[in-house]
Amino acid sequence: MSAAPPDIAAVKAYLASLQARIVAALELADGLPFRTDSWERAEGGGGISRLIEDGQVLERGGVNFSHVLGAALPPSASAHRPELAGRRWEAMGVSLVLHPKNPYAPTVHMNVRCFVATKDGEAPVWWFGGGMDLTPYYGFADDARHFHATCKAALDPFGAELYPRFRDWCDRYFFLKHRNEPRGIGGVFFDDFAEGGFDHAFAVTRAVGDAFLDAYLPILDCRKDLAYGERERDFQAYRRGRYVEFNLVFDRGTLFGLQSGGRTESILMSLPPIVKWRYDWHPEPGSPEAALYSDFLVAKHWV
Repeated sequence: MSAAPPDIAAVKAYLASLQARIVAALELADGLPFRTDSWERAEGGGGISRLIEDGQVLERGGVNFSHVLGAALPPSASAHRPELAGRRWEAMGVSLVLHPKNPYAPTVHMNVRCFVATKDGEAPVWWFGGGMDLTPYYGFADDARHFHATCKAALDPFGAELYPRFRDWCDRYFFLKHRNEPRGIGGVFFDDFAEGGFDHAFAVTRAVGDAFLDAYLPILDCRKDLAYGERERDFQAYRRGRYVEFNLVFDRGTLFGLQSGGRTESILMSLPPIVKWRYDWHPEPGSPEAALYSDFLVAKHWV
């Protein structure tokens, strides 16, 4: 965190542009348009939700932009920084989750955000956060290597230590403690980031946001037309249950949105449309489903 004055207008302009660029690319990939849903928040601010359901490629996809303000930080935001409790706050970001129809195409999440806390007579406290992570149902090593290599290439200009640091942070964060299991094959994640001053921290955040399409679209294009049957769809629905568990139990962004009186439809747009749970289920040894657990949901450096 830092007390340097943030350029809120520049951040907001970048985020709006990022949302538009990503949605335009996804509309080309799917072949159907995204719905636009603009909303306002009574306490201050609002956003634009762009979403698709029952697309040709994406079973559900959402790309949200929000810029919201509040009178006092909610518990999810002040728990790790109690000295900021009670301050006015302003948050803006782009957050997306894509759930393809094809079980061989992985779910993906990405977000970039900026947060500012203010108090009369004191300099504003600001920080950036974000990242992206990949959640396959049937793993492909080439996909995992490509995703991580793209993240690494985006961060390497800011120092060779940044990618491994953010990679390990991602592995720690997207972990289901009650399952003792990672959510997927990781990616990069960072929060409370203000290192090097505003311009530097903002540049790092932009690099992550700008890398998303290069990281994910080639994977989606490669997997979206693979043949599959009911077995694969059934396993996809079962594994999607893990995604729901993480988002509702651990995800700080979901908790912040709900605690701050955010728009519920937009916050829960990240949840997959079809999900299953089973009691104490385990894949058949040697099966493609078992390979997800043995070869991909393990601690591993892909690049």
